[in-house]
Amino acid sequence: MLTVINLKVKAGEVEILKGVDLVVKAGEVHVVMGPNGSGKSTLAQTVGGSPFYKITSGSLGFAGQNINKLTADKRAKLGIFLGFQNPVEIPGVAVFNVLRKASGANAKTIAKFRENLLEYATSLKLSDAHLKRSFNEGFSGGEKKRNEILQMLALSPKLVILDEIDSGLDVDGLRLVAGAIKRFTVDSPQSSVILITHYARILKYIKADFVHVMTDGVIVKSGKQKLARDIEERGYEKWQVQSQ
Repeated sequence: MLTVINLKVKAGEVEILKGVDLVVKAGEVHVVMGPNGSGKSTLAQTVGGSPFYKITSGSLGFAGQNINKLTADKRAKLGIFLGFQNPVEIPGVAVFNVLRKASGANAKTIAKFRENLLEYATSLKLSDAHLKRSFNEGFSGGEKKRNEILQMLALSPKLVILDEIDSGLDVDGLRLVAGAIKRFTVDSPQSSVILITHYARILKYIKADFVHVMTDGVIVKSGKQKLARDIEERGYEKWQVQSQ
């Protein structure tokens, strides 16, 4: 599904990713953990196609195709979805219209699309009125995160990258979002998920196939879910020392 080989990335003149290797197969759930400034969000943005980051060496492969030079919209059409850490607001454009356009729903399929979207929204405790609101404008932090998950469910991508989807959520919100992600993995068993987070708490609700520790722009350790528990107990200092 996704193959990252010796990926090095700069933001301006600053090198942030310093040789990342990662392989995500179809149907797998991967968790990338690490302290602030370790490069987690840069990895997410780079895979998503952000123009603010420049690949200086290495390669990104998705579904057997090199995507290094593809723009974000073309990557999205291939099936890559990026849930933002800080979602942007789009005043005057309704949530429903954004998702209708992104899904490609037409006159023949719009009714079914709306029916499914309402069902997804209800499962996330978002009302019909939510779909009529301007995209992310005036949304609370929790609403923005649930709106990202709503997009994921509606678009059913092949690869989902969620950048700190758990940040700022209370216990109930976390449980709700985690439940929706788990449902997605069941309903779309060939789709893959990459969760980027500081903390292991979301893994109380979702089983990860692999957990990766990123520090100083590289993945320094990979393992199973137990690795996340070790990090929760001991912190990141051990891995930061190993990466130096």
